[in-house]
Amino acid sequence: MRFKSIPGEWIDRSAEVDFQFEGKHYRGYRGDSISSALWAADVRMLGRSFKYHRPRGILSLANHDINALMQDGQRLNVRADVEPLAAQQQLTSVNTFGGLQADSGRWLNHLAKFLPVGFYYKAFHTKALFPLWERLFRRLTGLGKLDFDTPHIRTPKDYDFCDVLVIGAGYSGLNAALAAADAGATVVIVDENARAGGSAAYQRAGKADSYTQINALLNSVVKHPRIRLFTSTVAAAYYADHWIPLVDEQKMTKMRAGSVVVATGVFEQPAVFHNNDLPGVMLASAAQRLIYRYAVQPMRSAVVLTANADGYRAALDLVALGVNVAAVIDMRSNHQQPVLAAEIRASGISIFQAHCILEAEATADGNGVAAAIISPFDTEGNADAASTLRIPCDGIVMSVGWAPTANLLYQAGTRMRFADDVQQFVPEQLPDGVFACGRVNGVYDTARKLLDGERAGRDAAAHLGFGSASSAIAIAETESPSHAWPVVAHPKGKNFIDFDEDLQLKDFENAVQEGFDNIELLKRYTTVGMGPSQGKHSNMNALRILARLTHKSPGQVGTTTARPFFHPVPLSHLAGRGFSPERLTPLHQQHQQLGAVFMPAGVWQRPEYYAQSGQSRIECIRGEVAAVRNQVGMIDVGTLGKIEIYGPDAAEFLERVYISRYANLKVGMTRYAIMCDESGVIIDDGVVARLGEQHFYFTTTTSGAAPIYRELTRLNTMWQLDCGLVNLTGAMAAINLAGPKAAEVLAPLTELNLALTEFPYMGIRETVVAGIPARLMRVGFVGELGYEIHVPASYADALWQALWKSGQAHSIRAFGVEAQRLLRLEKGHIIIGQDTDGLTTPLQANLNWALKMDKPFFIGQRSLQIVAQQPLQQKLTGFVLAADYNGTVPQECHLIIEQGDIAGRITSIAWSPSLQRHIGLAFVRPDLAVENGVISIRLSDGSMVSALIHATPFYDPKNSRQQYPAQEVAA
Repeated sequence: MRFKSIPGEWIDRSAEVDFQFEGKHYRGYRGDSISSALWAADVRMLGRSFKYHRPRGILSLANHDINALMQDGQRLNVRADVEPLAAQQQLTSVNTFGGLQADSGRWLNHLAKFLPVGFYYKAFHTKALFPLWERLFRRLTGLGKLDFDTPHIRTPKDYDFCDVLVIGAGYSGLNAALAAADAGATVVIVDENARAGGSAAYQRAGKADSYTQINALLNSVVKHPRIRLFTSTVAAAYYADHWIPLVDEQKMTKMRAGSVVVATGVFEQPAVFHNNDLPGVMLASAAQRLIYRYAVQPMRSAVVLTANADGYRAALDLVALGVNVAAVIDMRSNHQQPVLAAEIRASGISIFQAHCILEAEATADGNGVAAAIISPFDTEGNADAASTLRIPCDGIVMSVGWAPTANLLYQAGTRMRFADDVQQFVPEQLPDGVFACGRVNGVYDTARKLLDGERAGRDAAAHLGFGSASSAIAIAETESPSHAWPVVAHPKGKNFIDFDEDLQLKDFENAVQEGFDNIELLKRYTTVGMGPSQGKHSNMNALRILARLTHKSPGQVGTTTARPFFHPVPLSHLAGRGFSPERLTPLHQQHQQLGAVFMPAGVWQRPEYYAQSGQSRIECIRGEVAAVRNQVGMIDVGTLGKIEIYGPDAAEFLERVYISRYANLKVGMTRYAIMCDESGVIIDDGVVARLGEQHFYFTTTTSGAAPIYRELTRLNTMWQLDCGLVNLTGAMAAINLAGPKAAEVLAPLTELNLALTEFPYMGIRETVVAGIPARLMRVGFVGELGYEIHVPASYADALWQALWKSGQAHSIRAFGVEAQRLLRLEKGHIIIGQDTDGLTTPLQANLNWALKMDKPFFIGQRSLQIVAQQPLQQKLTGFVLAADYNGTVPQECHLIIEQGDIAGRITSIAWSPSLQRHIGLAFVRPDLAVENGVISIRLSDGSMVSALIHATPFYDPKNSRQQYPAQEVAA
């Protein structure tokens, strides 16, 4: 099925490529697509349809064939119509059970009448059968088989800029680029095809004129110093301010353009008749692409169904290459192509005016075309099924209309109108800086496409101050390139509108009858346009059908929303290179020397624990806990967000941001701080310290450091208060020194009086430690006497070493995040994001004591006032397992069950070395949050474990251990 060499062919006949399809060996050429290589090998059935598993072949060969999705090893859903053939590919068709030929799913084709439109929805309405249907649908649906061993694909991102971006490299796009560049603008042209030229390169009407003309235009573009041309590149979406993601095989380029010219052309639309999906039934443009791109014979004997000049040109292309054209079937009663028609008749081909194809007769095995059954077709779109003629053929070529490739225009905000003269939607009002030309603009004649492209290019350049705008006036087409009703009803159905979803004409009739008579509702109920092609070949016929059924015009029906992305984009491209930014604290080297095992904490690397020779992970963690409880330990807390605020309105700003009071906070003291969003949900916590009347220093959580600072900056800009914010997170380091011996370790390094009367709990002092200017806060997240020491980051290493040296006499030990989490759990302190979620309010988290509802205003106050009037649905409370419990330990997120219903969940749980039992925090129903009340926890295996509600803190409930030292500690 391969022709001799054709001018402009994409294949390299000197480089043969071996590959496999469905276990059989085939050979193609470099430059082939997978589909073209198989078609050249006379393989007609390339896949099975999604719903009925009907045999399918080539339909469009235009980057959106659901018929030819394939699996290439670990690669899913390869689009074979455009995927370049590669050596040693082992390809299989997707969506089959037992292989393409022996697919056991083909029996579904005989059950079509039992699977009407909306079947899925109706099936799921039956509660008793829901599990059965769910299992069945999960087995039957889906494309491709996911291999979890597939290596991570890393793709880069690129950034680019240009004055004018031209999307589409056909006649109008290339001429637009030349016009804009000649005016002085820098221009980038992108085209999704492997080579530029558009339809002019393959819609030749049996002659070389258009091919010669487009090559000359392309040569001018390539030589222009201000034009760059990118092929095999899809303009996948349109975002604000002319931001266009350009996707090629290797990467995504984020293009920012000054103005955009959309010259994306049109999608050819299939005719609708019985068996219009058989292998061998294809769009005329697909047949022409096979011929002129890949030198592949589309079929041996063809019937051409047409309703425009393009169909006549396709017939002449077939004739020129020696393909037998049995007949041309024109759905119109008259036309404006006498020259083309004369050439057809001169070749001895009959033309049937005002006729349609009633059905494609299948071969004996049902996998191909045996004949076209034609019948008269009146101006109202009705076929005379009583008067038919059988024309033997092995292929049917369709050219009955087009739909604009206007997705990017819709995304840009273009207002479209339906133009009856061309039977398509065209731009009526374009957004600022966006221009359209060519067939997407309703211009089909070659000479007028060139003029339209020049106009758009000049206007796009003039918009940026280059040259002057064009004064060209649009000229109407002499006849419509699209038939108003290329749809033929058939009593047996199987006349498909959407090849992705196997939707037939009767499906739309039934959907409208059931009340889904709006285009958006029809789309969701029938799933038209929701398959891999995203409606590129089905949406236009769907809205025509809806218009006729509802007695409206296509313009009144309108189109569905066009959302990004316009073409399928690999998730690897969206994910980018897959790198994770990491930040290291100034003390990272010290941690390494002590044997730290690191863990991610937001973007930071923090010690999870410090490995000790001969000890397990849990033994190391419990050893660190014991050191803090009995001697002294220190932990690097430099990852906390650290922010300064100063100015006359600094206190007012904090009053608005946090739920507690800070205007009355004394200089030299600190206070716990909880931040909520507008809905009253907790989003962060920390400590606010007052250094002066107009000067505060406060901390945030590690993960909240960057987003909270951004939000505070936004609020300050909005509120216009007289205060300034400074982010000191990276500029300051912090070490928490904690334990009964903490004061004795610190005292030799500072002249500050550490006595409780001079430096009380929750106090802050600015002093010098080991010769380093420092801010000391008497705070105790771990429940022991503690000092949080903040110093400039450059002094962190010196401070650590000084504390470490001073602590040797007291068996000082570094402790990591896991020990800290266990120590805080013993004190009942919550971790934002672990013991809270995206719906937790202070009322639910037992933080009522911090909530000052009588303040004039704070963020989330209004929502909390409303929430406070409603009964609590859940409450955070402590619980313990029996002291002698030795069974399977519940895990975080295990559910609490009460009388068969979910009554809560665990947020934190651990073995407490201090209390010698398992303790935890959990959200439970308020009626269960009664001290010593019994709750039941369901384990992963379904078994139940009983626990007792317990007040928090579990450890040192009177905070007596944080009140040391009572007297001054001697240096």
